[in-house]
Amino acid sequence: MKRIFLMLALIVSVFAANAQEVQTVTEETATVIQTKPTTGDYYQGFTRPLTFDRMIPPYALEVTFNKTVHVIFPAPIRYVDLGSADLLAAKADGTENVLRVKAALRDFSRESNLSVITEDGNYYTFNVKYADEPVKLSVEMTDFLHDGEAVNRPNNALAVYMQELGQESPLLVKLIMQSIYKNNDREIKHLGSKRFGIQHTLKGVYTHNGLLYFHLQLKNSSNVPFNIDFITFKIVDKKVAKRTAIQEQVIWPLRAYNNLMVIGGKRTERMVFTLPKFTIPDDKMLVIELNEQEGGRHQRFTVDNADLVRAKVINELKVK
Repeated sequence: MKRIFLMLALIVSVFAANAQEVQTVTEETATVIQTKPTTGDYYQGFTRPLTFDRMIPPYALEVTFNKTVHVIFPAPIRYVDLGSADLLAAKADGTENVLRVKAALRDFSRESNLSVITEDGNYYTFNVKYADEPVKLSVEMTDFLHDGEAVNRPNNALAVYMQELGQESPLLVKLIMQSIYKNNDREIKHLGSKRFGIQHTLKGVYTHNGLLYFHLQLKNSSNVPFNIDFITFKIVDKKVAKRTAIQEQVIWPLRAYNNLMVIGGKRTERMVFTLPKFTIPDDKMLVIELNEQEGGRHQRFTVDNADLVRAKVINELKVK
């Protein structure tokens, strides 16, 4: 009888040991499965692959070690990214829209890439390879709109949004300024200044999607050219007591269209500036100043909040 009990106890202990071993192996296997890295094959089928209709086709660009390739863009450059240390790139000195590119070492074998974002919200991408004698040393990029295959871009290409423009597309801002300039309407007839044969007037104020557009005209009735030093928009106090510091708040333009530096004699020119949305308190006013470089024919006039809040909604204009 004792032998039977001993045999049963031995059998139970063996089964218990085997069960514990199986459980340990199962836990180890689960741990290995959990820590096993993914194969990269679309993350085990949880994501969709990118199709070719989502791809922005790159341009082909050749560079070399002994020569510099210059790429001219239609707008100032805001962002540049190089695919590898084999490339060198920087904006040309004294310019905002010219990028110079060359090889950092001779005969690099692997193809690299280059990406550029411009201020008007356009995105450019290049596949770059080494060539002893590049055929195209100076390249001019086109100021294009997104019209599909005609410009070698996908139909669903999007403009890059800039932080200072908020929710407005840089491309749309440019089109709005062009439209205001082309229409040349005179919405305001009482704001401006005239001195020394120079007349500086505000033709209209427009608004769209949190931005303000100022349409300015400068008429030079004299024979002497007017060289523009700077144009400023600033909010100042209407009345300043003696021995009181003057409080000024400068409003910096975000974009400018036809921003000329010289107005020839007997000529009239117009400019459009894009500014962030703002209002003017009752005790303050907006001052628009135009200063002549190395001259004294400065112009200055004020804008009240009543004129600002009557800004014309841009939806009423035909944007082309």
